[in-house]
Amino acid sequence: MKDWRRTHYSEEISPEMEGSEVVVAGWIHETRDLGGVAFVVLRDRAGKIQVTIPKKKVDEELAEKIISQVRETVVMVRGTVQKDERAPGNFELIPNDLKILSKSKTPLPMDVSGKVDAELDTRLNSRYMDLRKPEIGAVFKIRSKTLTEVRNYLENQGFLEITTPKMVATATEGGTDLFPISYFEKEAFLNQSPQLFKQMMMASGLDKVYEIGPIFRAEEHDTRRHLNESISIDVEQAFSDHNDVMQLLEDMIQHITEKVKKDCGKELQTLNHDLEIPETPFERVKYEEAIELAGEKGVDVVWGDDLPTPGEKAVGEEIGTYYYITEWPSEIKPFYALPEPENKEITRAFDLMHPRFELSSGAQRVHQIDLLEKRMTTQGLAPENFEFYIDSFKYGMPPHAGWGVGAERLLMALTGKENIREVTLFPRDRNRLTP
Repeated sequence: MKDWRRTHYSEEISPEMEGSEVVVAGWIHETRDLGGVAFVVLRDRAGKIQVTIPKKKVDEELAEKIISQVRETVVMVRGTVQKDERAPGNFELIPNDLKILSKSKTPLPMDVSGKVDAELDTRLNSRYMDLRKPEIGAVFKIRSKTLTEVRNYLENQGFLEITTPKMVATATEGGTDLFPISYFEKEAFLNQSPQLFKQMMMASGLDKVYEIGPIFRAEEHDTRRHLNESISIDVEQAFSDHNDVMQLLEDMIQHITEKVKKDCGKELQTLNHDLEIPETPFERVKYEEAIELAGEKGVDVVWGDDLPTPGEKAVGEEIGTYYYITEWPSEIKPFYALPEPENKEITRAFDLMHPRFELSSGAQRVHQIDLLEKRMTTQGLAPENFEFYIDSFKYGMPPHAGWGVGAERLLMALTGKENIREVTLFPRDRNRLTP
């Protein structure tokens, strides 16, 4: 009985293997019948393989069986490697046998050859087909590499990975932008952020923690930069201030960019994206300076207001690379952001900005329980609703700082994509809940 296990991906075959028999597996990408010879392009995760069928040399029944298969049918081909500089990878496969694993229906919901463009909604409705296109698959290979290098970097810096609840009884920061859920007889919500839980870990002695996990925000945005479910990369570090974690963040961004540029060169080339490695340290721009700069470019911002998207773009165009906005007003930052001891109107909070969008926010946190409760009350929150959190500050809480990075926005920065849905497998926004 023949062994039909795959022996090679396309990238593992080379012209030097001429004469070797291999078994490859994938989707039929394209078929061309020129009369005396036919070509079938087989596509796998790594690339494309040209199966060449010289009709005088290949069994007539086998040739017809291969040529008659419709596009996107899944097959395995047993064949002999032959050098050919005109073929993908400089080799072709002369078939000895074919196994049909799954026939494709026609017509296809969308074209995966790249010859006919499809609207984003059509692509997302058939995401499994969309990912068959090399330029789409490339994005998610870079995504995988990025999250791997986040873990590698943080683990090498002594951080421990934690997992925090995604169903909670209390909003992280108050407000109404929450998804309520049915939790037996109780009211519950999908968590906006692991913020409170990772801060509690600073009282545990674990010292440095991180989490890569989903967050949920019921904001009625409908933009190219927002999702209602996204992946957040969160860090919290004890015995540290805002400057410590800002350095950690910029070094991590530089590390990830270097690794993606080195190890995902093929994918970046497929995307036609020239990824530049940022220099550190990133420029620090005070909030007051940022709104002045925005004003000079025609975007007026009142002190104490958040920087609107046009303002972010105005400052980003001026800086041209990653930069921090620091010294944010106390009144617009969460209760856990530490005010400056000498100037209570500003906090030790920061935002990491990409020239096109906000990428991360962080701060040194309040670790004194009396100040924490005062900040909560000032912002209209009832401390008794956060008892589980406040309790962790009663028995020895060290100074600490941290940040959260939106994984999808980081992917936008690394791939050059303009729409956050392009870097999300199955986006969840106000209009999309399936697939």
